[in-house]
Amino acid sequence: MFRDRIFGAAVIAILAAVTPARAQDDIAAKAQACAACHGQNGVPIDPKTIPIIWGQQASYLYKQLHDFHSGDRPSPVMAPLVKEISLPQLRELANYFAAKTWPVATPPAPPPSAPEGIAMCKACHQQNFEGGQPAPRLAGLSSEYLAAAMRAFADDQRTNNGDMPKFMKALSESQRDAIARYLSAL
Repeated sequence: MFRDRIFGAAVIAILAAVTPARAQDDIAAKAQACAACHGQNGVPIDPKTIPIIWGQQASYLYKQLHDFHSGDRPSPVMAPLVKEISLPQLRELANYFAAKTWPVATPPAPPPSAPEGIAMCKACHQQNFEGGQPAPRLAGLSSEYLAAAMRAFADDQRTNNGDMPKFMKALSESQRDAIARYLSAL
């Protein structure tokens, strides 16, 4: 009986040690599916249409994954990929990518002068547009991706953020494009 207790305790100890490693391995395995589009080294295969997720804000990543999962943010690509992943695992995926380093790009050209309307972005996206609770990093995303995202908010195609549509509607398309070019050069 004593040997059974020792054996049982040993099994529990081994499982306790192995379970977090397996969970982390499971998240790393799930992240491999993301790499097909978002890139093995954090650089998306098409930065014009796919955002950088390495080093992005965890709260923002989780919200987007949650919204793809729930249907609050429709996507024929992302929704099927995350539908069968539990919300706790989606949070772990968000944390996994947030812990990565933002990919180093080739030295950008100096940013143009700050465009009209950019000041309102700083309140959430922070001084250097590197994001913070709960807003995403914008600095360094491609101008095409940023312009498309802003247009989607302005045209009510993307509605999973209560504030962004009104902010983007207040700007002209040329202002949004100037902001996108500025942010991509940071």
